[in-house]
Amino acid sequence: ELIKDFYEGGLPDLVRRNLDISLPAAKKAITIIGPRRAGKTYFLYDLMKRFTDIKQDEMIYINLEDDRLLPLNLSDLDLFLQTYYEMYPKNQRRTVYLFLDEIQNVPGWENFVRRILDTKNIIPFITGSSSKLLAKEIATSMRGRSISHLILPFSFEEYLRSSDVTVEKYLSSARKSIIKNKLMNYIEYGGFPEVILEEDERLKIKILKEYVEVILIRDIIERHNVRNTKILRILFNALVSTYSKQFSAHKFYNSLRSQGIKISKNTIYEYLGYLEDSFFIFPVRKFDFSLRNIEHSLPKIYIVDNGYPSKLGLRSSPDTGRLMENTVGIELFRRMSNDPLLKLDYWRDIRGMEVDFVVRERTEVKELIQVCYDIDDYDTKTREVHALMKASDELDCDTLKIITWEGKEDENIDGKVINFISLWEWLLDPYRLQ
Repeated sequence: ELIKDFYEGGLPDLVRRNLDISLPAAKKAITIIGPRRAGKTYFLYDLMKRFTDIKQDEMIYINLEDDRLLPLNLSDLDLFLQTYYEMYPKNQRRTVYLFLDEIQNVPGWENFVRRILDTKNIIPFITGSSSKLLAKEIATSMRGRSISHLILPFSFEEYLRSSDVTVEKYLSSARKSIIKNKLMNYIEYGGFPEVILEEDERLKIKILKEYVEVILIRDIIERHNVRNTKILRILFNALVSTYSKQFSAHKFYNSLRSQGIKISKNTIYEYLGYLEDSFFIFPVRKFDFSLRNIEHSLPKIYIVDNGYPSKLGLRSSPDTGRLMENTVGIELFRRMSNDPLLKLDYWRDIRGMEVDFVVRERTEVKELIQVCYDIDDYDTKTREVHALMKASDELDCDTLKIITWEGKEDENIDGKVINFISLWEWLLDPYRLQ
């Protein structure tokens, strides 16, 4: 029934994502990971549309969260293949493309995928909403047999295309004005496709709240058998209220103790790990030339989508500066996800001077980035530039950037050029220059 539904239903219209995936020369599984509702399923549909040389009956799509299938086990996956080959026996001699959506719902899935890679003429495409689950299983059972790609909510360029706004190398003043207005909406409501398409603000917020419940209940509470759900929700609220800042699990622990709430520190660290595993948070560590010190430093927390802190946080009005920084942080994760050598940290000295983002390759620093809404204030500019220059000297990096709302002319300070660029230009430049 599921196989028939796929062939008879057709593929929906969709926004093409800025992620190019070509079939590998060697036989490998293609893994698509990312948060729930970010568009992984629609990306699979997009891939099917791109594969114009492949006949439709040579592709199989199975949604492993379909309630008609639950609970699932490995024998069910074998049954799918058996049924498919009974429907299309000639395809046993052809290459078949198997799309398995939300694979983490099948215990031991990696054994099935490895077996079909070894014994059948099948190229599997798999999606999952758990980073560590997939990484752990791929590392142990699928070593060298899989290529992973990260899908996040829409980038700003994808958001504009979904709104029928084209981005070109040369833009008129009117088009720039439209783009900046769209950007304010984007950094406030985020890039989840369903939220973007919904026009009613109350429904946008309702959708975001429903996403949170799915993450907390299905991805964390049920998957990890979390008993203290109250603490998990308190932690969630703390993170969406302190995003783009350092987060201390120790201080959070002491805060709970002062309220008479008993919990171990290890449990807090476990819950933070679960939230990272489900792609809700992206921790950024303090740069150090010692990798051990990096791992033990206080993380700054970035939230996968601005809609969460903007609409579900405790503030009555959005903090545009922090939302800008969160936008830049997630965009950097998106851009760096296909380059395993690149890492993202922040820099901070003993006096508290800080640079928001340090882009490095192993221990070689490639770029230093500050994010500031308005650089026109003298004290603000002095603080941001001073920190950038000090980090530049200490980390031996001369590629310096300050991202602001409006942007301004580059400046040469003490022989070093600081690139001042508006947020919208920084977000769109990789696509405008093509």
